[in-house]
Amino acid sequence: MVRKARKISPALAAAMHSVGPPEWPRRDDQSLARYLARIVVGQQLSTRAATTIWQRVETLAQQLATDIPALALTSDLEALRACGLSGNKLLCLQGLAAAEANGQLDHEPLARLAPEARAKQLTALRGVGPWSADMLALFYFRDPDIWPLGDLAVRKTFEHYLKDQPGVDLTAAAFAPRRSLLALYMWRIANNLTLT
Repeated sequence: MVRKARKISPALAAAMHSVGPPEWPRRDDQSLARYLARIVVGQQLSTRAATTIWQRVETLAQQLATDIPALALTSDLEALRACGLSGNKLLCLQGLAAAEANGQLDHEPLARLAPEARAKQLTALRGVGPWSADMLALFYFRDPDIWPLGDLAVRKTFEHYLKDQPGVDLTAAAFAPRRSLLALYMWRIANNLTLT
């Protein structure tokens, strides 16, 4: 990966070498519906705010002995709003709970789909957009060749090192079929280096 980066941008290769190989965290230790619920709850929020709200939702679910996102179907919605969820996010959680109940979020059938087909199926659900589908593909299904176009940190970090390149997506294609690893490197660089 670093060798390929060197051909594109020596500065990019140096940054990748500096931060070292990224870890690829696993997120498949929970239900698909729960993982998607976490993504939906955190959309358009700072990491800190998203974490705080999610912790409140988890505490409420534990108190009521109910799974997330089924909590949005069985609980007092005012208690969920008090956790910091907007009305739109509540509707998204209800949609995820319904999708889980009718089998749309069964792990095995979705795991067998190509990432593009899976993303098409998932983005039909309320609150699940392309970025959410990419995060699911990367961290839940661990697909090796996902380039999350909508992730600002990945895009900005990669752009920083491509001053003379024709375009972010075109240049990222040179890393196929391992663009997931490239994205992991970009997050690691963004979190560990100051871009100047």
